[in-house]
Amino acid sequence: MNILIVYAHPSKKSYTFQVLERLKLALGNENWNVEISDLYALNFVSDMSETEYEREGFAKTQLPIPADVLAEQEKIENADCIIFLYPVWWSDCPAKLKGWFDRVYSVGYAYGQNETSRKMKTIPYGLVICTAGHPNDFLNEIEIAQSMEKIMLEDRLGKRFTHKEMIILGGTLELENVMAQHFELINRIPEKIKAII
Repeated sequence: MNILIVYAHPSKKSYTFQVLERLKLALGNENWNVEISDLYALNFVSDMSETEYEREGFAKTQLPIPADVLAEQEKIENADCIIFLYPVWWSDCPAKLKGWFDRVYSVGYAYGQNETSRKMKTIPYGLVICTAGHPNDFLNEIEIAQSMEKIMLEDRLGKRFTHKEMIILGGTLELENVMAQHFELINRIPEKIKAII
């Protein structure tokens, strides 16, 4: 089993980093290959260049794809499961991760295929995990949770994944009240993966 974690947080002092460490521990108990794309550690460029826009905006699939994007696409092609882990900032993922989708989901690969392009493989399982300051009940009440799920699961993951799910680890403003429950959810992720793949 090959697991890819696409991780987006700039600080090792963050709760999201603690979740990453717990996730690595849980997955480490399995005999799986786990690869992490730590977007901040990689200094992944989130802004699309003018040259890239020329390719994307006009579907010029004959133009080259940048090396850093090709590297991420190769990780996707090797994965049986992709886990996206990030904090909720202003009701969405950090710009670094949004830029990952903008650039890595290139035309001819993730959409707009033609006879000469390589189509992104369908991933059996996509799991989105995000940490949020507000409790889940509140995020549901104001319909931010539903908005985040729709954008991440229906648009960004879409039909590129056979099974997809989102776990919102909410209530982190009062961390002592939620951490044990969150870590229990993380501990159960290998079982979720095995049940699906």
